[in-house]
Parts: sequence; structure tokens; C-alpha cells
Amino acid sequence: MRQGTLCLLISLMLLAPEVPAEETATSGQSAPFSLSAGSQISELQQRLKESERQREELSKQLQSTDNERESAQLTRLRQENQRLKLQLKESQATTLPRLLTDQQQWFLIGGAVALLAAVCGILVSGGHRKRRQWLN
Repeated sequence: MRQGTLCLLISLMLLAPEVPAEETATSGQSAPFSLSAGSQISELQQRLKESERQREELSKQLQSTDNERESAQLTRLRQENQRLKLQLKESQATTLPRLLTDQQQWFLIGGAVALLAAVCGILVSGGHRKRRQWLN
């Protein structure tokens, strides 16, 4: 063993007989302390019960106010949802129904561009056929 731990162990062993002697000397005075401690314990237990009851009441009040707040917010959101649904129906009713889908519109635009290109090609060529001669 190390010297430090050995010295500590020896000093604790020397002090050990004195510790019970002190307890026996104060054991005559411990009886009034135990009575006061018992009354303090019962008083503290009563205060604990009262605190627990108050905590439960406060938690119930908090839950009820939270539920009221959430229900008010829920009704407001439902009203707003209904209002938005009505606005959507009104806006859909006022717009003209679409005759063509986006894909069909692009197909028509492409066909119109091809027809326009063919017409421009005919007009540029002069509308009559020239006999082209090959160079010999």
C-alpha cells in the first residue's frame, strides 16, 4: 500500500472508538429532537399534500384554457376554410371552361406554324414553276 493511504487508514481506526462515545453522550438529548422532527415531518407532509392539490387544480385550469383557446382557433380556421372554398367555387364558375388541354394547345400551335411555313415557302418561290436547266 502507499504511505498516504496507510496513514489515512490508521488515523480513521484511531478515531473510530470516539465516534460511538459521542453518540451515547448525545442519545439523551435526541428524544426531544425526534418529537420535533416527527411534527416537522407531519407538517411537511400536509404541506406537500396541499401543494399537490394546488398543482392539480392549476394544471386542470391550464388544460381548460388551452382547450378553449384551441377550440376558438379551430372554429376560426374552419370558417376561413369554408370562405376559401366558396371563393374557389366562385372563381371557377366565373372562368370559361377550357376547351383544350395544354398538350392539345401546343399541338395546334405547332400545326399552325408548319402551315404558315408552307404558305411562306410557296409565296417565296413565286407561285410558278421554272424550268431549271442543268449546266453542261
